Amino acid sequence: MKSSIGRRDFVRLCLNSLAAAGIPQAAAAAARTPLKTYSRSLLVNRDGDPVRVADIEEGQSFIFNYPYVSTPCFLLNLGEPVRMKEALTTESGKDYQWQGGVGPRQAIVAFSAICAHKMTHPAKSVSFINYRQEKVRFLDKDKQLQERAGVIFCCSEKSVYDPSHGAKVLGGPAKQPLTAIALEFDPSTDQLRAIGTHGGELYQQFFAKFGFRLGLEFRTAKVDRLIADSTEVFTLAEYSRQTVLC
Repeated sequence: MKSSIGRRDFVRLCLNSLAAAGIPQAAAAAARTPLKTYSRSLLVNRDGDPVRVADIEEGQSFIFNYPYVSTPCFLLNLGEPVRMKEALTTESGKDYQWQGGVGPRQAIVAFSAICAHKMTHPAKSVSFINYRQEKVRFLDKDKQLQERAGVIFCCSEKSVYDPSHGAKVLGGPAKQPLTAIALEFDPSTDQLRAIGTHGGELYQQFFAKFGFRLGLEFRTAKVDRLIADSTEVFTLAEYSRQTVLC
């Protein structure tokens, strides 16, 4: 009689075997789903000076473009340490590990601001997706009413993400977490660099769907040009003329 083993059971068996051989599971997970590296881009302000962790106000939504010139990301100070690494899964079933917060208090996190459902994102004219420090109400995956603070809320289709747990989906139609942006913190300068991504990327679909409009907004025919050695940080109010709350 033939037996079958599911993908998750197979992965668990492999990890247990590695652990028995003296290889930590965290290391095995990192080897299985490595960081996708892009340029090491220093986060700077409008004057080109490095943004310091001390400048990132708690509860404020900051935006920077990475890893491409037209792909916006959230930069958030959650106000509390986020030390626990999070095991997450993309819509296609690939497992990965989010590394948690960085900075002196490990409270600084960054995620793609492109919603994982229909790719709603902060545009120059308006943003329907934003970080909500205050309590908001939403329906969870079981259609139960929840109320909590500190979430990323997309008002287009009501997808809600938890930035303190790798932007995993709390409610709405999104099928995977927001892409996590890996940050590198330099304690000697209090500066931050974006260095890559974890999780499911939607960039090519994003360019295919919004490329023409992005070209007009960013005044370039190469909306898929990679960010180089620095990227500018804005408040959401500076990045988008209007913010829709729900």
